[in-house]
Amino acid sequence: MILQNQKHIFSIPEEITYLNIASQSPSFKAIEQAGIDGVLEKSNPYKITGDHYFEPVKEVKKLFAKLIDADDYNRIANIPSASYGLATAANNITLKKGDEILLIEEQFPSNYYVWEKLAAKFDASIKIASMPKSKENRGNNWNEVILNSISDKTAVVTIGNIHWANGTLFDLKAISKKAKENNALLIIDGSQSVGAIPFSVKEIQPDALICAGYKWLFGPYGCGYGYFGEYFDNGNPLEENWSNRLHSENMSGLTSYQPEYKPLANRYSTGEHASFIYMKMQIAALNQVLIWTPKAIQNYCKEIISEAVITLKENGCFIEDDNLRAHHLFGVELPENMNIEKLKNQLKEANIFISFRGSYIRLSCHLYNTKEDFKKLTNCILSCL
Repeated sequence: MILQNQKHIFSIPEEITYLNIASQSPSFKAIEQAGIDGVLEKSNPYKITGDHYFEPVKEVKKLFAKLIDADDYNRIANIPSASYGLATAANNITLKKGDEILLIEEQFPSNYYVWEKLAAKFDASIKIASMPKSKENRGNNWNEVILNSISDKTAVVTIGNIHWANGTLFDLKAISKKAKENNALLIIDGSQSVGAIPFSVKEIQPDALICAGYKWLFGPYGCGYGYFGEYFDNGNPLEENWSNRLHSENMSGLTSYQPEYKPLANRYSTGEHASFIYMKMQIAALNQVLIWTPKAIQNYCKEIISEAVITLKENGCFIEDDNLRAHHLFGVELPENMNIEKLKNQLKEANIFISFRGSYIRLSCHLYNTKEDFKKLTNCILSCL
């Protein structure tokens, strides 16, 4: 599938160049309307029936399961954030003294603190797979560092599909294989990749996949998704939500307390996950992403950034090689002679929105962007050298 520009379905003003979806996605018009419909439904609560608490939830789980190539939607939990999903996973992992939890250098904080706490609880340790200092072939070399860091001491490998700030691709197939050979759990944070890069749980076989929903999945801020594999089938949830129990659809019998949970990952869904506003918005969002397909989104992004990448490299910026990074999100390391304050002012004047992340600027784009957006950006950057 070859996608055309989709800015017409968004409400982004013409004068705005938004290259920061990795921080927060814009809603397209169908999501806006779904949210309004949800608000109006809450205004008429007498129209809300028992099915409203369950059927939309099933639909959302089925849509997300389809997106990640999971056969059983019961392996999906509705979570409010990536940190909630990661905490759920950590809450069900027991370590031994001396075990190692493997993280990458400069991992996103939500995927660091939870493991630091778990390591301290069991007198285990955090091991960091550092990014190579040499820029030559850095993506491949970083993957080698990660693979070489997995040993018989490794109990958990926790990583994203890409680096959240610079877009470096991590070889999840090879990492999964090495983790399994050493009986280590693989916990993947898909917040910056799922929805924009094809992902298959059948292919990667993670023990858990955790995704914030408000970035590449276009959901409202405060929603997310967790896929939990067999290791977590009989675990303990962070809270005891009534609707996660077996037969909770029979609302007249709720005080016939049920000791069993619904099957598989249903037990891990957060309380009030059936939010009538959120569910409608998530359904509209996931349906559209599935129509576009992550593969076609990735190809579109690759096309619109291609000329800008060449121009920036020719002018002293460092960008990872095409085959070693994502195209929807990538980092640009600026030359030392760049006037950063001038650049920030230029971007503000030109209504260009990006993220500054350490020594990088992080650029993230989608189907509402064009080559012209990146031409506008490169002009600003070159004027500040």
